[in-house]
Amino acid sequence: MSDAQHLSPRINAARMADFVGKEARLVGRVLSMDSTRMTIEACDGGQVIVTNIANADIENSFVEVVGKVTNSTTIHMHACINMGNDLDTKLVNDTIELIHDSRYYSKIFS
Repeated sequence: MSDAQHLSPRINAARMADFVGKEARLVGRVLSMDSTRMTIEACDGGQVIVTNIANADIENSFVEVVGKVTNSTTIHMHACINMGNDLDTKLVNDTIELIHDSRYYSKIFS
């Protein structure tokens, strides 16, 4: 397996459609959860459904979900990183947009 297959770039809700079938990282605030899924508000304000949360240890308001994007509004979680209860989501979103800027993206993910 090549290194490119192990990459999981950070995305926001607006970029999910570009990553369907690919691994990605999504930062957001937990809005609701039950035993099988949760809804988060991504750093750009979009709502995303996270599936496969049964073994997740979610302790904070903000999390980073690592997983495979299944469609433009859903990600299948492989791991979850607690990000605390106070996060500057505008800064996170601005960083994501900068990373995905065509001037930089190929330098970071090639």
